Amino acid sequence: MATRRTRPQELDAEHRNALPDTRFAFPRVRKEPLTDAAHVRNAIARFDQVRDVTDRERDEAFRRIQRAARKFGVQMTESRWQELGKPSATRKSSDKPRTPTRAELAASPRAQRSKAELYAEARRREVKGRSTMTKDALLRALQSG
Repeated sequence: MATRRTRPQELDAEHRNALPDTRFAFPRVRKEPLTDAAHVRNAIARFDQVRDVTDRERDEAFRRIQRAARKFGVQMTESRWQELGKPSATRKSSDKPRTPTRAELAASPRAQRSKAELYAEARRREVKGRSTMTKDALLRALQSG
């Protein structure tokens, strides 16, 4: 008795093994099946994670993915395979805004601080109801307390 897939995007081992090589973005290594829109989006996202393939195979895989994207109505903004799988607008932890020290906060006027900075001070001072306060409300609460 054959097993049924619960959702169209799920491929169990039996169905995946039954697929012809031509249904994969990388047919030689049978990676990234292109059977529906969800798998096409997955192939786009994981393109740069496929190992042991040549640049020529990547060129061919890119063309296969483009064809499948058109077929299944998946929008692709990438025009070259080198752009696939790259995260957009990521930031390293060193690029993230850091929380100022207490000395830095004390030196700057409260009105010039961001809401996040005011909230951090309110949290340290255990101001009640701070999570629902606006920036102005945080300013008033910190000035009165």
